[in-house]
Amino acid sequence: MTTPHFMTAAERGRWDIYGPIHKGLRLAHGALLHRLGAADFASSPPHRLLADLRAHLALAARHLAHEDTVIHPALESRAPEAAAGVDDDHAHHKARLAVLESAIRGIEHAAAADRAALGRGLYLAFSTFVAEDLAHMGREETEIWPRLCDLFSDDELAALEMTIVASLSPADNIAFMRIMLPAMNRAERSALLTAMKSGAPPEAYAAVIEQAARPTLAPADMSHLSELGLAA
Repeated sequence: MTTPHFMTAAERGRWDIYGPIHKGLRLAHGALLHRLGAADFASSPPHRLLADLRAHLALAARHLAHEDTVIHPALESRAPEAAAGVDDDHAHHKARLAVLESAIRGIEHAAAADRAALGRGLYLAFSTFVAEDLAHMGREETEIWPRLCDLFSDDELAALEMTIVASLSPADNIAFMRIMLPAMNRAERSALLTAMKSGAPPEAYAAVIEQAARPTLAPADMSHLSELGLAA
């Protein structure tokens, strides 16, 4: 049995390069899994649901690419082979993503009589992917992040994250923020938005508030941001 990892004093307060995005992915995984389980595929093709699932899987694929091209090379530059295990996970995830895309297309082009069975198959395939990704993200946060904390300063970890952020299109930035902001607690959310407001162009920050925060946060959470001067 694997011993649970508890945050050590050396890790506490360190730059958390995985936490915010992984919280967002976990929230989005769960929401889509619920929607797939509740969908009535037999009655009509759930076009909006399938489009949302496809967009989510594309976002998950971009997250894998960010880790593959930024985090893993940096880690292996200081600890060769340290990312080998998670690289294997990523290869497996990419194969799963291809299977899921094929399943989505199958439902989109299926006869009405076949949709219920194909919908159940998509639900089970996505649930398997979610289970594997939850385990994978847990492994990154309990095994890889401590290694990163040992090998990199907070300034270096922040620079790696900024490399990823700088590579995002405006649309991708909004898409990631739409899943991350509602998954955070208030302290995490306000810290992120405070840093963003001080460093991003005003129009980019306004877009995050109007297109990511307002559509996804509860009224009480928006009121909290307003009290902090972060809602505009």
